[in-house]
Order: sequence, then C-alpha cells, then structure tokens
Amino acid sequence: MLDHGFVRLDDAMADDLSVVNSARVSFGRRVTEMSDADAGLIRFLMRERHGTPFEHNAFRFHVRCPIFVAREWFRHRVGSFNEFSLRYATATDDFYVPEPEDVRTQVGKPGAYSFEPVDPELAETAREELRTVYEAAFATYQRLVEQGVARELARAVLPVGAYTEFYWTVNARALMNFVSLRNAEPAQREIRRYAEAVEALFAERMPVTAAAFVASGRVAP
Repeated sequence: MLDHGFVRLDDAMADDLSVVNSARVSFGRRVTEMSDADAGLIRFLMRERHGTPFEHNAFRFHVRCPIFVAREWFRHRVGSFNEFSLRYATATDDFYVPEPEDVRTQVGKPGAYSFEPVDPELAETAREELRTVYEAAFATYQRLVEQGVARELARAVLPVGAYTEFYWTVNARALMNFVSLRNAEPAQREIRRYAEAVEALFAERMPVTAAAFVASGRVAP
C-alpha cells in the first residue's frame, strides 16, 4: 500500500454463518451450511438495520501506514488497536512520498472541498520538499538518540509522514462502518486505498454479507 505500507488479514474468526446463527439463536436454531434462505436472512438483517448479528465474528488485520493515516483510522473506536511504539523501538527511515499524480490541491470551503491535480512541476517540487524535510528530521532523530536522548523524546522530531504499524481487531459490523466512511469519495485518498483493501479481504471471508452491504447502499447496519 502506498510506497512502504501494507494491510494483511492476520487471522479471522468470521464467515456468513456467524451472522445467520447469531440471528437464528433467537428461535433456538443453528445451521452448519448456508442456504438460499440464510442468504435471504442476511439481506433482510442488513436492509432492516438489525445490526447485532453482524458483531459475532472477528477480523485481525496487520497494517503498516503513515502516521497521519493511522490517526484517522484510530478514530473508529469499535475495535482494538496495538501500535508499534517509538518509546521502545527505533524508528525506521520510511516516510510517505506521494506519487506525482497523488499530489493535489484543494478547492472550495471546509467540509466541501474538491481535490484537483497540480501541474507536474509543482508535483515534483512537493515531493522533493517532503524528502528534504524527512531526511533532516530523521538525521536529527538519529543524532539525538546517539547522543543519549531517550527514544520517547527524540521521536518528537518525526513528521506524520513517518510509517507506523499496528494490529486492528474488529467485528464485521464495525468493519462495514469503517469502509462505508473511508472507502468513499469524501475520504482522504491515502486511507481510502487501505479501506479498499480491507473491504476486499472482508468480501473474501463474508461474501454474502459484503454483497448485502453493497446492495443496501454501503450503509452499516
């Protein structure tokens, strides 16, 4: 993802049957194989916004992304996060430099921006400016650590374009809420790339639920 990142499904306890059986337990019923009626039940639950049956499963993702992407991600509070710590580990020199076509300008008012490409010369200038800042910041960080400054303090010089990584455990209902907001036109381009990958991994594990989500306008139940 981007230039130095990734998102991978580390583990999962999730399938469409988890939704079906969570709903049918109200009637003391349980099934071991999906049927057309079960698929219809999932579509009904999604359409009528009966959300709790979608919570009885778990996805664990391992993510590496720029810090500014992680900070947007962590705003989704229904889930568990554990992040790489710059208090205990030494920073790497991986920083996000956008591709030329991803350097953009914003047009409009707060809350109603559109984003337009810039000319190639400005795009390359922006990329070089970012590299210059990153190199200076990382050199300062290394120098402070080598001189004996604690990593937890030296990290203060690192910009939000530095890469971090974390584990994220989340149920399908909260995952759908995440992708409905972050894999959407108003979302920042960088986090949207990650949300697209998360949604693809979700759809592989829970194809009936994912299809019902899309059919219901991509609104989480």
